[in-house]
Amino acid sequence: MYKFLEQTVDGYMTRNVRTVQRDLDMLALSEMFEDDDFNSYPVEDDGQVVGIVTKFDILKCFAFTPSQMLPRYPDLMSRKVGDVMTPEFIYVSPDTRLTRVLQIMVEHRIRSIIVLDGAQKLVGIIAREDVIKALKATARD
Repeated sequence: MYKFLEQTVDGYMTRNVRTVQRDLDMLALSEMFEDDDFNSYPVEDDGQVVGIVTKFDILKCFAFTPSQMLPRYPDLMSRKVGDVMTPEFIYVSPDTRLTRVLQIMVEHRIRSIIVLDGAQKLVGIIAREDVIKALKATARD
């Protein structure tokens, strides 16, 4: 367990990250979520990460109160990622300790965190599964 305290994001993050553009429609995004089985995608614009979009963001589009008029399904699915993404997102660097990542995930109830380098360029993503893998690996040592 003590070895886990020394582990950093760099050793466990996913490096080849699929991203989406803010003009992608919700139908295409939902198909990507199905095909890839990811929880979130970083949203890029001109090579910069400008937000994150999650499965929960899609679900929020369908949450209506009884007093609201229900939009048509095609109208909802033609909305753009830029309309539903979270522009203020939490990120970490490759040298962030996994203990900090774990704390952030628990405090904010998030499944994955974007990893940016010192120049604010996307270098990876770290998910709950990656942290669990690190816990298991260090518990055996």
